[in-house]
Amino acid sequence: MSQEPHASLPITAYALLGLLTFGDELTGYELKQRADLTLRFYWVAPATSQVYSELARLTEHGLVEGVTSQGEGRRTTVYRITSEGQDALRAWLDGSRVGFPTLKHTVLLRLLIGHATEPARIRAVLEEYVDELAVALRDLRAVRDSLRGSDAPGEAFFYPSVVADWGLDYFAAETRHTRRALARLSEGEP
Repeated sequence: MSQEPHASLPITAYALLGLLTFGDELTGYELKQRADLTLRFYWVAPATSQVYSELARLTEHGLVEGVTSQGEGRRTTVYRITSEGQDALRAWLDGSRVGFPTLKHTVLLRLLIGHATEPARIRAVLEEYVDELAVALRDLRAVRDSLRGSDAPGEAFFYPSVVADWGLDYFAAETRHTRRALARLSEGEP
């Protein structure tokens, strides 16, 4: 199979391919759950409709295969990555430009133009963000804890554990930055 069609795949397709590399077969629903559990901390977790459209595209390109079974009155399809999918994922990992992450930070955008509203509203936004960060830290700690036991070098969840640790550091830093901004806002108030 030519590598050319794979050049047009969106990064989300590669993210889903990657989520299929842990040695199990997943339904579209299970793949969505795995994306929600993992990707949401550092990438946009795709909508259910996007998961299924990407699975269709990946199947069309021969990068995943679906096996459909009939049971208990409903059809279920489980997907697994193919060797061509492994090759395409490896080619993307090894050959694509890393690029600089695009930060779409709605809190910082609001703070940037905070002069257009009341200072109390901007403080409330930052305080709400601190609360949301606490929830994200709690959730990501639970994910990180679930990886323990399979997170040593060479084990299945070594790389995901490195990502989880990075995310924990990121959310802790975001909390510090937000609290620092709140303190600066308090200094500037009459």
